[in-house]
Amino acid sequence: MSNFDVHLHIQPWEMVNPDVLALIDDESHAGAKHILESPENVIRFLDDNDIERACCINYVSPDVMGFRREVNDWIANFTKNHRDRLLPVGSVNPLHELHVRDEIRRVLDLGIRMIKIHPPHQLFSPNAYKRGDLWQLSEIYRECEERGVPVMFHTGTSIFPKARNVFADPMPIDDVAIDFPKLTIILAHTGRPLYGETAVFLARRHANVYLDLSGIPPKSLLRYIPRLASLADKALWGTDWPSPGVVSPRKNVDDFLTLGLGPAPEEKILRANAARIFG
Repeated sequence: MSNFDVHLHIQPWEMVNPDVLALIDDESHAGAKHILESPENVIRFLDDNDIERACCINYVSPDVMGFRREVNDWIANFTKNHRDRLLPVGSVNPLHELHVRDEIRRVLDLGIRMIKIHPPHQLFSPNAYKRGDLWQLSEIYRECEERGVPVMFHTGTSIFPKARNVFADPMPIDDVAIDFPKLTIILAHTGRPLYGETAVFLARRHANVYLDLSGIPPKSLLRYIPRLASLADKALWGTDWPSPGVVSPRKNVDDFLTLGLGPAPEEKILRANAARIFG
């Protein structure tokens, strides 16, 4: 079964901070480096893993990960000849941008299909605009809502050295869902490993909130989300490749299919929900 993977890390390896590389530079990432050398390599990788379309995750995090604002232009250029299959994902970090409104408009005009907010790596809460100390954050949400561009939030902890896990709890996204009711919100990793119940609550409460299943071992999904079958309309498939433990996206799908959810929920989760959101 071909699938739509909403969470592949197709990023510029040369921007990654040395302390991050020291933590992840294992054999699986060595293979990923070769794949990321060209978009044609990525397309072959998708074909080998029965991936029809993929969201290519990028975000601006110079403090923690090393990704600078130029990452948006990098992914827009990397995907430009393959937009039917490679959906560029970008970011605006209001802590590193003087003119957030201008930058989010520029970034979306590049053809960026989704904005990624990573609170533990970008070092702010998703609802910081409510307190007034990061009011420009609301400009990002407003522009995406008006243009119909989804926003994906990392939810859950991070092991990287400078990550701030005080921002890992997804509950502040409740404010975002209320204040921007037409904004499509995707909760990456469903709050793993500490905030799964909160993430599921938000998806059940808000019509505009969806769960990205990446970062959870597929065979553990029903232990982590016992009512996954009843949430099939709100769940999106993702693998978080090339994260440690992801042998291949194909194997993750094979493991997912052993859960026995049935053809209809499987089709919704693996492909149809994402296809409806991204068109």
